[in-house]
Amino acid sequence: MSSFTETINVDNQDMEVYVSIPDGTGPFPAVVVAQHAGGVDTFICAMADRLAEAGYVAAAPDLYHRLGPDDPRGPRELIDAEMIADVDATVTFLKSHSAVDSETLGITGFCMGGRVAYLMAAALPHFKAAEAYYGGNTMVALGEGGASPFERTGEINCPLLFHFGEEDANPSSEDMQKLDAELTRHNKAHEFYTYPDAGHAFMDFTGQRHHEAAAAAAWPRTLEFFARHLGD
Repeated sequence: MSSFTETINVDNQDMEVYVSIPDGTGPFPAVVVAQHAGGVDTFICAMADRLAEAGYVAAAPDLYHRLGPDDPRGPRELIDAEMIADVDATVTFLKSHSAVDSETLGITGFCMGGRVAYLMAAALPHFKAAEAYYGGNTMVALGEGGASPFERTGEINCPLLFHFGEEDANPSSEDMQKLDAELTRHNKAHEFYTYPDAGHAFMDFTGQRHHEAAAAAAWPRTLEFFARHLGD
């Protein structure tokens, strides 16, 4: 496995993307890794590396790249339209990379990135599989005049896997029921898993909320899901 940081252009701005590539000649299926609130940090890079070790090119775009010194917004004030453009640019980069099978792309995300993965499954047609780890605020639109990921459920283009912590408040068990009902209403293929005694951010081994049993159970399901829809 090799890893590096690539700089790509989106909306006339530079955006860094952390990229991990499996050993071998490829081409390999690829997965976009949507960051959590901590950004593209040690945890997110480790998740990208794990995917590369499993045979996927993984790319984690810095969704905070627009929040420079002249932008008064904080990390929790990103705009959906901008994040769609960022992920779309990441997909363009992946499709042009010689190591990538451009026909087999997936997306995963953690925390805010889980919400991003749900949104991208609806907003972009590129993905054959989408996965959300405890994606909160899925029923909230970011930016004026837009629809929330939940409101765009009918547009989802691929199967969805969603992981929930039983003790999580956002997304809560009530949120899970609403999402399940909406996905079912639109006849969207989806799989939900709930992890006992786990709260939000249970996958993040760098944080205090890490739950080893939940993380150990969830990751094989991630790999099985992507193997089923993207291939090994």
